[in-house]
Amino acid sequence: MKETTAFGPYEISTDPARLDRALVHHWLSTDAYWALGRSRETQDRAIDGSLNFGAYDTATGAMAGYARIVTDHATFAWLCDVYVAREARGKGLGGALVDAVRTRLAPLGLKRIMLATEDAHGVYEKAGFRPLRHPERWMTLGAQ
Repeated sequence: MKETTAFGPYEISTDPARLDRALVHHWLSTDAYWALGRSRETQDRAIDGSLNFGAYDTATGAMAGYARIVTDHATFAWLCDVYVAREARGKGLGGALVDAVRTRLAPLGLKRIMLATEDAHGVYEKAGFRPLRHPERWMTLGAQ
């Protein structure tokens, strides 16, 4: 189901047909510390396997932000690749993207929505995210 939310001069949409895939790839592979050097093929596969959120300037239609969710739609979701274009930063758009994600996922009754961040803890705390209560219980396989 495609959904649209208004936020000031922006519109947040879950319509994957609206995504500017080349721009998302450029943003993430050149300016996002967690995705530097990510190939276009990998980014396209990530988009295809995720629930995507694009933020668009309502006056021009230009893409201004992106976020995606990896989920089983039943128990768990991973919020990742949240990115706001440099010219749109400082206006609350990152928080609006996270709020749109929360609103879209709320009816699913997920037990847990997780994310990892190096530098945006405040943005996510405003949306209700908290540090892991028992990080010693969590493990990872692969890059850290």
